[in-house]
Amino acid sequence: MSYHAYLSILVLGSLTGMVYGADAPVSFRTDIAPILQDSCLACHGAKKAEGGYRVDSYKELFKAGDSGESPIGANANDPSELVRRISCDDESERMPAESEPLSADQIAKFQKWIAEGAKFDGENPAQTLALVIPPPTYASPPKHYGHPVPITAVAFSPDGRTVISGGYHELNVWNVENGALVRRVPNVGQRVFAMSFSADGKTLGVGCGEPGKSGEVRLIDFATGEVKGVTARTSDVVLDIAFRPGTSELAVASADSSIRIVDMQTLKDVRTIASHADWVTSVAWSDDGKLLASSSRDKSAKVYDGTSGELISSYLGHGDIVRGVSILPENKQVVSIGDDSKLHRWNIADNKKVAEVGLGSDGSKIVRQGDNVLIPCVDARVQCVDLKSNKVAKEFKGHSDWVLSVTFQPGQNDPANELVASGSFDGEVRLWKVADASLVRSWSAKP
Repeated sequence: MSYHAYLSILVLGSLTGMVYGADAPVSFRTDIAPILQDSCLACHGAKKAEGGYRVDSYKELFKAGDSGESPIGANANDPSELVRRISCDDESERMPAESEPLSADQIAKFQKWIAEGAKFDGENPAQTLALVIPPPTYASPPKHYGHPVPITAVAFSPDGRTVISGGYHELNVWNVENGALVRRVPNVGQRVFAMSFSADGKTLGVGCGEPGKSGEVRLIDFATGEVKGVTARTSDVVLDIAFRPGTSELAVASADSSIRIVDMQTLKDVRTIASHADWVTSVAWSDDGKLLASSSRDKSAKVYDGTSGELISSYLGHGDIVRGVSILPENKQVVSIGDDSKLHRWNIADNKKVAEVGLGSDGSKIVRQGDNVLIPCVDARVQCVDLKSNKVAKEFKGHSDWVLSVTFQPGQNDPANELVASGSFDGEVRLWKVADASLVRSWSAKP
């Protein structure tokens, strides 16, 4: 250790109380982990560990790298290589490398944390930093967007009077009658990929996150717009969610390749299904909640026992990314779509395809309503497939960019009042009549 580095540590140690607050204990969750994630994780994570050293969890933080030096001393008097590196004045040794050094306040936090015993104040020392750090309260979105954001999720409110679209760190609620912005619901993840209402219509589940960094499900009290809870936090975005009929469970599909079943009363994981080898793009329960289906970027669609999570069926007929899936009534067949421009209909019992519908375009998630399924497609259409004839029955045309999301609103016993809402990559929301696929209205979904 150089004299200047040693002196800086002594000075920082003496100033810790003044810089950070003598009576405020340093928290690994709220003070140390965010610094590690923002400044150190890029070079010292599970996938890339420069010098053989990782900081992606509290447990890994204490393991020596290739140098063999102890990163964190057993007590405040023992050498700590981590502190030496972040406070070193030699740029060839100082961390983070080839970047701005940590501030005096940040280094002081590490000093004080180690002096206090380098304690862990989370639930599981092996959890990744993203899960250890408390859920953030996101800053309010800008008053006006400079440009539209892709509409990767849309949903009708339970009363059918409004359409909800995902924005930037918010949800935007629009009036069905005139397309006017009714209200904005802040404090959600950077991008919204899925929305689903609970059976009582009071809670809106929002699957969201920041690509490559974090994902979560936020539970919104729809009447007030308040966040009631945050669950299913993970290291990459949540791509789909589905409430299990008749239960308090929620299935969560993530880009970390997992499916998590969460109890919505306790916000705790019930089980994790790790059957896919790549992003899980969608999940869907059977109507009775006995079966769960999933699709994945690993080119497969699968079916599981809804209670145990045991794998029942695996379909590999697409030969390309599978993006949407739905279990048909009677729990005997599944329909799935993806990047091969076809709707596949296949048996759960033997994984055999029984029908195929050419779409002429790659499809995204599937929304099933009765004997029909709606499929948003990248050729700027929403296609409606009649499951009785296995043919395209209707096309909703008019978007000028990829259609990424679609939702259906029943007509309260009057088919003439049935509506479809769709969202596209260029930020447009369109509202259609189901009966004749005619356009009701459209608007750019940006405040």
